[in-house]
Amino acid sequence: MPHQNPFRYGHLALDAAFTDRDREARELARDMWNGQDVVLVAPRRYGKSSLAWRAASDVIARHGMRVGYVDLLAAPSKEKFAEKLAATIYEDVAPQLARARDRVTSLLSGLRINPSVTFDAHGGVSFSFAAGHASQDVDATLERLFELPAQLAAEHKLRVAIVFDEFQELVELDPRLPALMRSVFQRQPEVAHVYLGSRRHMMDKLFNDEHEPFWRSAKQMEIGLIDPEAFRPYIESQFERTDRGLAAGVADRVLSVTRGHPYATQELCYFVWDAVPEGFSATSSDVDRALETVLRSEHAHFSRIWEKAARGQRLVLQALAAQPNVPISEEYRHRHGLPPDATVRKALRTLAADELVARDASGYRISEPFLAEWILRFES
Repeated sequence: MPHQNPFRYGHLALDAAFTDRDREARELARDMWNGQDVVLVAPRRYGKSSLAWRAASDVIARHGMRVGYVDLLAAPSKEKFAEKLAATIYEDVAPQLARARDRVTSLLSGLRINPSVTFDAHGGVSFSFAAGHASQDVDATLERLFELPAQLAAEHKLRVAIVFDEFQELVELDPRLPALMRSVFQRQPEVAHVYLGSRRHMMDKLFNDEHEPFWRSAKQMEIGLIDPEAFRPYIESQFERTDRGLAAGVADRVLSVTRGHPYATQELCYFVWDAVPEGFSATSSDVDRALETVLRSEHAHFSRIWEKAARGQRLVLQALAAQPNVPISEEYRHRHGLPPDATVRKALRTLAADELVARDASGYRISEPFLAEWILRFES
């Protein structure tokens, strides 16, 4: 039986595909078990969701904790949000006894709007809240759903956590929702609420602005790039366990491109592995060919980003692709032909808000390493 490709991208990195975040996973698992609310911020494709799932899997396996998950990107309306929340309460929080078909109505009693409930042939259930109801009725329904995890925890002596992915999208649904959620959640010390967010400026406003209802309401965590020194042995072990090798310097060549970006490293390694027959070792040439494949597959996406960017933003992106992680000084602007400082700062703010540029202690860089490679090859 041929080996499966051990690298994963495009969905959650679970089990053997999960790497290096063990310390953060243990910390988040402890927080969940202790009922501590946590806000976890990182750009998209840094592995926030995978980290949350890893921590959730740990507390579920070790302690029988109940962990629900709601992706707010999949909830474009308050009604859809209610559907997702009702489903995770039913499937992931409610004990087995409460999930019998004849008990669904009892479980969701007290909702202002009664959902349509559909069971599929495999026992799965979906909930549907029709559109067109008065806003106050939808809000009352959501409020009752927010209360249910704590009620179930108390009635059945459960430990419960609810994970809200891409939490900043809540504001787009209704700017009043954070206040409604906070008014309920502050009375739920037995439930851990985990808020994942990728738009730093929005998450900062939600949790660090004293005028916002979630101000200082949760422990704050942040994850960044994975240290290449930690990523290298993972890459080598994945090749080794699937009867493939790496020539000297190949793992370093991969990481020189991806800089420890979790998604990009998994994606590039996927294509490198795929090019190497069983019993053979990957070479630097295999990395170069794999990178060409990745850039071709991303060309349409990167072209749309480039076309959307204003002239000043394009100049900044070109400079950061050529020389990342340094302060944007007058000498730097002169070397790269950048416009005046005020224009550069405005471009950086916009690019950061769009998650195209990130900043750390060493300076600014393009968030997605393949975008930097694409700019160097096609737009410089």
